Amino acid sequence: MTDPKVLLLFALVIVTIVYVTVWVTTVRRSGVKVTPPGARESGIGFVTDFFDTLGIGSFAPTTALFRAWKIVPDEKIPGTLNVGHTLPTVAQALIYIVIVEVEFFTLASLIVASVLGAWLGAGVVSRWPRRRIQLGMGMALLVAAAIFAMTNLEMLPGGGTALSLTGPRLLIGLAGNFMLGALMTLGIGLYAPCLIMIGLLGMNPKAAFPIMMGSCAFLMPTASIRFIKAGSYDLKAALGLAIAGIPAVLLAAFIVRSLNL
Repeated sequence: MTDPKVLLLFALVIVTIVYVTVWVTTVRRSGVKVTPPGARESGIGFVTDFFDTLGIGSFAPTTALFRAWKIVPDEKIPGTLNVGHTLPTVAQALIYIVIVEVEFFTLASLIVASVLGAWLGAGVVSRWPRRRIQLGMGMALLVAAAIFAMTNLEMLPGGGTALSLTGPRLLIGLAGNFMLGALMTLGIGLYAPCLIMIGLLGMNPKAAFPIMMGSCAFLMPTASIRFIKAGSYDLKAALGLAIAGIPAVLLAAFIVRSLNL
């Protein structure tokens, strides 16, 4: 009997092929001149995806660097983050789904919940004006920062030993990942809040890695296709993130095995 993980990985490969095909086709049809990414765009992609692979997250630091250097307009940051970081995130998911143990039904159901959240969220956010996106990003980042700080200060539990969720905990996890998938379309990374949620639900923090990376790997192509079709992203910056991010993921995953988060 085929391992269900193999089917999940196969589905991820298919989703990725569809995503790349849509991206390339849309760019060609648009007639937009493709400009190779510069050192700043590529450097941001390499550094943020390196640490992203270690569970730190790429969206917040990428946003900060984009804004500090005025590389991408605010209204195009959410789309650029999703489009640019998709392929590195797929590479992460393929690695961690294989090497980290977690019960399959829990993994698959949480991934589906995040994809649904991203699909519904991207259709709304891709049409929002700059000011609304700024406010949405600010509020969501404040909530994530508060929860992250409370966990580090041991005001909230940091994790358990379970590798699966059942009953009410599973329902809470599904609702939480649905919301986190929608927040991804605002440019708010899923990794840190998902890691916290997994810990609060009593799961082993290591189980968060295939869950959060698998969730992002499936939801980001889904959301990115809508941003691509709406033209709500910066092509040059997205290419820099994608091209430089993949080798950074491989370096972090196979050479640097752990980091004191």
